[in-house]
Amino acid sequence: MILKHISILNYKNLEQVELDFSFKLNCFFGLNGMGKTNLLDAVYYLSFCKSADNPIDSQNIRHDQDFFMIQGFYEAADGSPEEIYCGQKRRQKKQFKRNKKEYTRLSDHIGFLPLVMVSPSDSDLISGGSEERRRFMDVVISQYDKEYLEALIRYNKALQQRNSLLKSEFTVDEELFLVWEEMMAVAGEVVFRKRDAFIKEFIPIFQSFYSYISQDQEQVSLSYSSHLREHSLMDLLKEMRPKDQIMGYTLKGIHKDELSMELGDFAIKREGSQGQNKTYLVALKLAQFDFLKRTGNKTPLLLLDDIFDKLDATRVEQIVKLVAGDNFGQIFITDTNRDHLDKILQKMESDYKMFEVVNGYINEGRSEAL
Repeated sequence: MILKHISILNYKNLEQVELDFSFKLNCFFGLNGMGKTNLLDAVYYLSFCKSADNPIDSQNIRHDQDFFMIQGFYEAADGSPEEIYCGQKRRQKKQFKRNKKEYTRLSDHIGFLPLVMVSPSDSDLISGGSEERRRFMDVVISQYDKEYLEALIRYNKALQQRNSLLKSEFTVDEELFLVWEEMMAVAGEVVFRKRDAFIKEFIPIFQSFYSYISQDQEQVSLSYSSHLREHSLMDLLKEMRPKDQIMGYTLKGIHKDELSMELGDFAIKREGSQGQNKTYLVALKLAQFDFLKRTGNKTPLLLLDDIFDKLDATRVEQIVKLVAGDNFGQIFITDTNRDHLDKILQKMESDYKMFEVVNGYINEGRSEAL
């Protein structure tokens, strides 16, 4: 799928944007705070029905405005057009449409426009809590496996209901607990099984990208742990219920799964330098792209937001070689450093466009280096 044109009104600091894109490489340069990331976030929104960094839709409306609108015009691999529209008015329900027909459930759209975004906020994958790493698995698997997404939604709904019962000041009938625990157990087993299979297949792809970027300077790995690896979730929930009632929430289940990230024999969180951490994150996301391309039979859009920061020249050069190659489809990349973008353009043998971003206004231009 190729994004040919985007229309934006009042999204964050972008007052009005009308852009035609290259089918291959689109570069955005400008100082920090000008709106480069907001443009990428608008593209992200069209794929995931939400912002990458602010889940409260009304807060993405430009200051002193009453609504925002994002409209994307795509072309499928067979040449057929696709139009995606999303609009949000203050104090009203968000609208999301494909070819002018509104979705009944937003989850039905997930995976239709596969997308991978690499951004500075990805550092939370390493430094943040386990929920960040679970979200990484969820975002990847949900884009190619509807059964996974539906099971995850059912599990989270049942978890929320069980937690409400655990907080109750009144005696709760055990049968009521069992209703939600059985739903958690069935859905949780699906989520666990698919996460486990994904990580086993994903690890060698990730290691290959890290090895290429670092030129074999370090060894890295991932390991997935879950309460369900050793126990039945139904048995665990029954066993833990008295303690859960004391705590007021569910202590065990797939919502506590962990994805450990290792550099050599140690957690990269403790041992990694800034450059190693950045390399790890970029390799994770490029592996995510490659995995989605293999499993979904669609080439995802690739969004690269300020990815060269904290990397030495050798690793930047390796990433440039990857991005300029034929393995990727349409790419959107931002940087404050024109030199990085010009290096990529010098290696490109196909179409590209360069855009300058200043205070929310975006103008197309040519690279000065070419």
